[in-house]
Formats: sequence, C-alpha cells, structure tokens
Amino acid sequence: MRAVFERAKVILDGEDAFLCLCIPYRDAKKFVGEMKRVKYSVEIKQYRKKRSLDANAYAWQLIGKLAARLSTNGVVITPEQVYREAIRDVGDNYEVIPIRDDALDRWREIWTGKGLGWVCEVIGKSKIEGYTNTRCFYGSSVYDKAQMSRLISIIVEECKAVGVETMTPAELASLLEGER
Repeated sequence: MRAVFERAKVILDGEDAFLCLCIPYRDAKKFVGEMKRVKYSVEIKQYRKKRSLDANAYAWQLIGKLAARLSTNGVVITPEQVYREAIRDVGDNYEVIPIRDDALDRWREIWTGKGLGWVCEVIGKSKIEGYTNTRCFYGSSVYDKAQMSRLISIIVEECKAVGVETMTPAELASLLEGER
C-alpha cells in the first residue's frame, strides 16, 4: 500500500503506541481488512511530485538532436554519451562510496548495469586501507521532478549553445509541471 498524507498522530494503548496517518477512509479500511497475520515494514519519507514521462521523452528527443549536432568530422557522439555527461552535472544525484579494491571491477559492473545513467567513476584512493573511493551516479529513472528539471535544463542549455531548437521557457515550464 502507498499513501500520501499531511497529518498524523500517536495514540497510546497501555504500552503500545500507534502511529495514525490521516489517509482516505476507503484505503485504510481496505488495508486493515486485507491484512494477514504477518509482519509488515513501513518507510515514511517526504512526498515529492514524480517527474513527467513527457519530460523524459523530451529530454531524449533533445539528447538525440544534440548528439547529431555534436557529431562532426567523422567523430560520432552517441546519445548515450550526451546523456551520461549531463547526468554528472545534475548535482544531488550520486553517492561517494569506498569500495574494496579487489571488488571494484565487480561493483562498477553491477552499478552501471542498472541503466544508462548509472555511472560509476573512480575518485581515488580512500583513507581506508585497501579501498578506493567511487562516485556513483543515479540514473534519471529514479529522479524526482526537481532533479529531472535540472537535467533537462542542462540539456536545453547545451542545445542552445550549438543552435539546436528547444521549447520556449513557458512551454518548458508547462511540460515540467506535468505529473505521471
């Protein structure tokens, strides 16, 4: 079950404490009615609007045009290369992780196997003996609206710099406001 809420309270019953979330009655009743006698886990995090699938499609449209424009004099720049470079500029989309030296190649293989934007780069030796620090970027498939907006802004600016036509600022703002 997934739910979005703005209010919560705690109810004490002897030594038990119940966290009560203000969600639609129908959803709460359905969940409680279908509960099995097993353990459940819950994670509560701040709600963020999801990015628009149209925004994703537009990003890839621009990436393709940008790659074509940058490919000159027999040097081919692929859309994947353009995308991976833009991913690095988004900010707030990576973790710095020390990886054991003997596991580094396998770690990079696993991380980058998650998708095109899941980039893993070596920063240098860690302070921890036998470890290497890596910067592991998350791909746009897990971006929230703010991160996707920054990615598209980066791509739009690169397009403008080389003369690739983009949406007007108003059209772009409208596109980025959409939800999936």
